[in-house]
Amino acid sequence: MARPSVQAHVPGSRVSGNKGDTQLLSIGQVLARLTTEFPDLTPSKLRFLEERQLIFPARTESGYRKFSPPDVERLRAVLTMQRDHYLPLKVIRAYFDDLDAGREPELPGATVLGTPSMLSGERRLTRDELVREAGASPQLLGDAVTSSLVSAADVYGEEALAVLRSLVELQRSGIEPRHLRGFRAAAERELGLIESALIPVARRKDASSRAKAAELAREIAGQLEIVRSSLIRSALSRLDP
Repeated sequence: MARPSVQAHVPGSRVSGNKGDTQLLSIGQVLARLTTEFPDLTPSKLRFLEERQLIFPARTESGYRKFSPPDVERLRAVLTMQRDHYLPLKVIRAYFDDLDAGREPELPGATVLGTPSMLSGERRLTRDELVREAGASPQLLGDAVTSSLVSAADVYGEEALAVLRSLVELQRSGIEPRHLRGFRAAAERELGLIESALIPVARRKDASSRAKAAELAREIAGQLEIVRSSLIRSALSRLDP
C-alpha cells in the first residue's frame, strides 16, 4: 500500500490538511531552527517525542519526516514546557489532547504571578530591562544573584523576570533574598535525589536512553514539586483561625 502524501498539520491539532511541499522542513532544517534555543534537541529526541504522540510530522513517499511551520511551533511549545516548567510529557500530552479535541484547557505551568505564556516565545531582556519590567531595584537583582536565586548573565529570560517579580513582592513583606539562600541548597538536594534515581538509565549511553533519562528527571521533578506544594499548603492551613 502506498504511503499517504506529505501533509501539514493544523496548529495544535492532529487534523491534517494538504499543503505544498515548499512549506515543509526536514529534520535537519528543524534542528537548525531550534538548537540555538534548545541545545539538547537531536533527531533521536524528535523521534522520541513522536513516539510519545506529542508531535505528528508528515511523511514523504520515501518515509522521511517533514514538519510544517505549525508543527515546529508545537514542538517549540512542548520543549519550552519541558525546559522552563519541568512538566512531565504525560501532562503536556494531556494539554495538547484537549487542544486537539477543540477544548480550551488551562495552560499547564501557568502561574498566578502573571508569568507570560510559555507559548508566546521566550523574550530576552538586558539587565536594565529586567529591573525595569520587574519593578525592582538594581540592588535587589544584585542580592538575588548573590543569593543564587538568579544567575548572573548579560541577557535574561522570562524565568528570571518571574523570579525577580516575586522577590519584589516578597520584599514588601520583609522577606529579602538573603532569607531565601536555603532554597538553593534545597534545590541541590533535590537534584541529588533525581541524579541517584537516574543512575540505572544514565549508565546506558545510547540516544534513546538519554532522552528517557531527561524525561524521567522531569517526571521526578514534577512529583517533588507536588509534594513540596502539598506540605506548604498543609502548613498554611494550620495558620487559619
